[in-house]
Amino acid sequence: MENLALFILLALLAEILGTVGGFGSSLFFVPIASYFLDFHSVLGITALFHVSSNLSKIAFFRKGFDKKLLVSIGIPAVIFVITGAFISQFIDSKTLEIALAAFLIITSLVFLFFKNIIIKPTTTNSVIGGTFSGLIAGLLGTGGAIRGMTLAAYNLKMEVFIATSAIIDLAIDSSRSIVYSYNGYVHKHDMYLIPILLLVSIAGTFIGKKILNQISEQQFKSIVLILILITGIVTLSKVMLN
Repeated sequence: MENLALFILLALLAEILGTVGGFGSSLFFVPIASYFLDFHSVLGITALFHVSSNLSKIAFFRKGFDKKLLVSIGIPAVIFVITGAFISQFIDSKTLEIALAAFLIITSLVFLFFKNIIIKPTTTNSVIGGTFSGLIAGLLGTGGAIRGMTLAAYNLKMEVFIATSAIIDLAIDSSRSIVYSYNGYVHKHDMYLIPILLLVSIAGTFIGKKILNQISEQQFKSIVLILILITGIVTLSKVMLN
């Protein structure tokens, strides 16, 4: 790959931001990697990278997670990520990227400017959030923002938020990695990136945790929403410019 050093640096930045935001690095890594690799290769390499990324987060934030949310969000997320991964080869990704970008921008702005809005911590809301995050993850390679907003509505403590998100994401990525391999998205000539990205995931998670130790719970929630907004704008800009 040309500009490998730049790719590694940007992947590290994505991992740090994903850790601070609590919804995983793929939200930032997918747009970054798409400048270096074709879309299907991005899906394959992101799923494998994210497995190691989530293992790093579970190791660093293993003190707490919400068992109920693991079930109510995790199970529908895994079911629909498999569905999304299978049909990803038949759907126009540009249309889905525009829809995702619009959703992220609108929803993050609503929660930023109307802080009194409360999503009730019901099983229905968890299932809906898990369903959409899994489906989008399978189709576009990233559904962490939707899962992040679902978890943010429950006002979880920072460590519980990140650990719960990482465990759910690990199940999602393991499932879609199998389907992406079946679809032919995982290429032998890209496999040399896996050990590099493994080191990036550990380093990025470590740095991200250090940053999180310096901020409050309220700052953390605001950072999540601002990062989601920025990602939505960047994603929309990229699609429109292309």
